[in-house]
Amino acid sequence: MQKLDPLTQAVVEGRREQAIAETQRWLDRGVDPRLIIERYLGPGMTLVGEAFKKNEIYVPEMLIAARAMKGALAMLEPRLSASTVGEPRHLALMGTVMGDLHDIGKDLVAAMWRGADIAVIDLGVDVSAETFAEATLEHHPDIVGMSALLTTTMRSMREAAAAVRATGIPTRIIVGGAPISDEFAADINADGWALDAGMAVDVAKRLLASPAQ
Repeated sequence: MQKLDPLTQAVVEGRREQAIAETQRWLDRGVDPRLIIERYLGPGMTLVGEAFKKNEIYVPEMLIAARAMKGALAMLEPRLSASTVGEPRHLALMGTVMGDLHDIGKDLVAAMWRGADIAVIDLGVDVSAETFAEATLEHHPDIVGMSALLTTTMRSMREAAAAVRATGIPTRIIVGGAPISDEFAADINADGWALDAGMAVDVAKRLLASPAQ
């Protein structure tokens, strides 16, 4: 079994203070905050998500791991925001769909988008299709990001995507989460799908380079 970096291991084991210390260690070495998320935090939460799906851990352990990840992420977000010059060129809405209370992947992607010159309005978790639509009408975002961890909430994602499309606002819908696939994204008329936070940045940049439909 491949040995994990101490930061990744701290996240997997839910050791918040160690996760913060290891994050500082990488920052002191001059490592880009984006790389810290992509190489260490993201993979750690992927391992946690996989263990959760296999019933190897349960909600309490997952919440403890999320707390450790958020402690590390709180150190990185100000640096990500400071890396952009002036006002962000793009705006995104982000939320976890109705029936799902998980915010781990959503928070990672939001942090990475902010570091990629995309302002993010975080709608939170358990977001209804109506709320996604209302926020789209209010803010006219360039991107609407939707997250789901549970297979039982894939229907909610389908309804949310349809509600956003029904507003008539030209925007790009990007979806992600453990049960979501490229095929499912195409089926619900989303513009893109991302496996992780790093991929979410690449997908967003690609879609923003062309006019929204």
